[in-house]
Amino acid sequence: MPIFSTAFILLIVFVVVILANAIRILREYERGVIFRLGRLIGVKGPGLILLIPIVDKMVKVSLRTVVMDVPPQDVITKDNVSIKVNAVVYFRVVYPDKAIVEVENFLFATSQLSQTTLRSILGQSELDELLAEREKINHALQKIIDAQTEPWGIKISNAEVKHIDLPVEMQRAMARQAEAERERRSKVIHAAGEFQASQKLADAAEVIEAHPMALQLRFLQTLTEVASEKNSTIIFPVPIDLIAPFVQGALKK
Repeated sequence: MPIFSTAFILLIVFVVVILANAIRILREYERGVIFRLGRLIGVKGPGLILLIPIVDKMVKVSLRTVVMDVPPQDVITKDNVSIKVNAVVYFRVVYPDKAIVEVENFLFATSQLSQTTLRSILGQSELDELLAEREKINHALQKIIDAQTEPWGIKISNAEVKHIDLPVEMQRAMARQAEAERERRSKVIHAAGEFQASQKLADAAEVIEAHPMALQLRFLQTLTEVASEKNSTIIFPVPIDLIAPFVQGALKK
């Protein structure tokens, strides 16, 4: 009787172990790549999965979007400027069987491919292009990485250059360039203002020439404005035409 009880307990334990190895539960975002005696038989999930113990092996793959940070890379641009650039890549597994069978470690492989592609793309661009046409470079980066990871069953949804670290000397040179550009714009605006003012003065001179009394009215208006400031001294300009007869009379004498 004790031998029978022991055997029965061992049988129950064996059945529990077999069921524990045979039953798998996959979440909504997970898929199971099933290998039977080493051969791929398909992809299952989500939900309850039944496996043949010892015969079947399952590898779980997540279908969620992976956000991968590409480490900073030393890049020499097309115009021979040394910079340090990092990026971020968004991708997800579309075909779990290919992600397991076609490449040993798809996460590591995608990371290495992103690093080399980042250096290659930025090395073909000039510094001004990197700073001004970021969207164009991001699109080229995403397109190239996606084309190379497609055989692995991976879809690259987005790839973006995150930060460009410029040398201190280049930052100073760009600051001087920006300052010179602002100075140039300031001078152009000032010259344009002077030109417009000269045109208005020329128009005013033509009006005064056609109507001499306008100058006298302007003169009186100026005196009114000066007197309103409560000045103790007022400079009163006298036209030379008024003094000329007296000067000529004095010279004749």
